[in-house]
Amino acid sequence: MILSQQSSGLGWGLLGVAAFSFTVPFTKIAVAGMSPLFIGSGRAVAAAVLAISALALTRQRLPRGVQWARLAVVAAGVVIGFPLLTSFALTTTPASHSAVVIALLPAATATAAVLRGRERPPVAFWVITGAGALAAVAFASMQSGGFGQLHSADLLLLGAVAAAAIGYAEGGLLARELGPWQTVSWALVLASPLMVFLTMLSLAQQPPSGVPIQWAAFAYLGVVSMFLGFFAWYRGLAIGPMAQVSQIQLIQPVLSICWAALLLGEALTWTTIIGGLAVILCAGAAVRVRGRLRPAAAPKAAPSAVPHATRSLQPAKD
Repeated sequence: MILSQQSSGLGWGLLGVAAFSFTVPFTKIAVAGMSPLFIGSGRAVAAAVLAISALALTRQRLPRGVQWARLAVVAAGVVIGFPLLTSFALTTTPASHSAVVIALLPAATATAAVLRGRERPPVAFWVITGAGALAAVAFASMQSGGFGQLHSADLLLLGAVAAAAIGYAEGGLLARELGPWQTVSWALVLASPLMVFLTMLSLAQQPPSGVPIQWAAFAYLGVVSMFLGFFAWYRGLAIGPMAQVSQIQLIQPVLSICWAALLLGEALTWTTIIGGLAVILCAGAAVRVRGRLRPAAAPKAAPSAVPHATRSLQPAKD
């Protein structure tokens, strides 16, 4: 039974990672004809429309009390921070380069989960996580023209990693209370006023003039990367174990680099391959060390929270 549950969590996590692996190359395609502000905010607005529809049709109960504050953390990380920062970064950096820096995300997510759960990991965890961060920074700086030199795009990517890690960790915990798809849906709703404002601002500054392939990429970012992909990802994290499921993120940069080569024709240099392997190996080691920790005791859920969190896309009974 435990093995079946773990396999289910890993399967849902793999589906989510596969969906997310197209995000970087499709963002690179979209920014060729649209402003990064429009892409980063507009995709959230498109996803929010789907979220509002799903929540209304299934008559979901409103989150309560502190859950709104936790949803704000999720929204700030995965609805606002990551999409906007990566969109601006990809205007000046190749998709394969971005994928290597974003390969820090598994270790960053594990770190956020450790801090959020108030765990006390061994020194090895921090050493390996630090090595992974140094590997990513070294790769980015060498690609930017010399060790110690980082372009603004690299700083944006590192900020995107931090934002997504916090959003993933908090969202994975909150999904156990609200449900996986409900968590991302409420986060989208919470962020929608700001994202609508930014979308209107971007339209006033620079109306989008993309070709069909660029609009198709934008549609994928809004429907899958910002909405449907999180159904699978947060469900996998909620089923858990979170540390083991988060390891699946290690294949995301590999897939993204492959898609960049196939879809964008970007060359795979030895620097990219070696840099990617170094970051991925460090991230994998950090997640494995964290995975051996005994999880902290979870707070008891309110009686009404359990069935609410586990129900599927069905209307609530009156």
